[in-house]
Amino acid sequence: MRIARFASGDEVAYGIVEDQGNGASGGQGAVVAQLQGHPFGADPGSLRFTGARFPVADVRLLAPVLPSKVVAVDGNYPGGPRGSDGPPAEPVLFLKPSTAVAGPQDSIAYPAKITERIEHEGELAVIIGRLCRDVPPHRAAEVIFGYACANDVTARDLAERDGQWTRAKGFDTFCPLGPWIETEVDPGDLDLTTRVNGEVRQQARTSQLRFGVPALIAYVSQIMTLLPGDVLLTGTPAGAGPLTDGDEVSVSIEGIGTLTNRVVTRD
Repeated sequence: MRIARFASGDEVAYGIVEDQGNGASGGQGAVVAQLQGHPFGADPGSLRFTGARFPVADVRLLAPVLPSKVVAVDGNYPGGPRGSDGPPAEPVLFLKPSTAVAGPQDSIAYPAKITERIEHEGELAVIIGRLCRDVPPHRAAEVIFGYACANDVTARDLAERDGQWTRAKGFDTFCPLGPWIETEVDPGDLDLTTRVNGEVRQQARTSQLRFGVPALIAYVSQIMTLLPGDVLLTGTPAGAGPLTDGDEVSVSIEGIGTLTNRVVTRD
């Protein structure tokens, strides 16, 4: 099930993206069936529809969640941005502010007066569905609402200069999410591909994650309470690279969809 948050005119709502026989959910001819309220915490069988249906082409897809926090993991793929530091013995965490979240087709604002190098980092995002803490790995699936594509945009020169990542990771629009939440995919072995202007920059499978989704949820939830709508970024593979004004960057994950954003220099 693909659950999107969307705007139609002045109204913002959640809905389920449905194919119309063309086999490409979210593609031309797809529709979004509006839901009553929001779906978090609800049993899928209890979801109710308003009866309104909109062609996906006629609405604006928004970031699928407005999280209280985005928890991200560094060095979780072989050869990722951690480089010569070697694999971590346990997950290395950092936070991105909720204000960094952007939706599909939103611009990535390049703060060119502050940084000289921003980079893409395509990632699998886990969307939390229930308030939880101290979740054992074997129960992680119970607190997961679904999965989305994400781009952990990073000001690489600031990360190197500051020696920590708050500023480098925290600019507005530095966490595109979308295009929706897929609730029924198995994250164990999915293809993840990041393209810039159509050229493949990153490609890996989620089976290469050093710490898989259940282990990450168990680790993070020992430290902080996770709330419905919180986002866990699982790490980026090798190939993170620079973005410039006008670049179009797309993160595609098998079974989920494609998240596309364009880079625009910020005044």
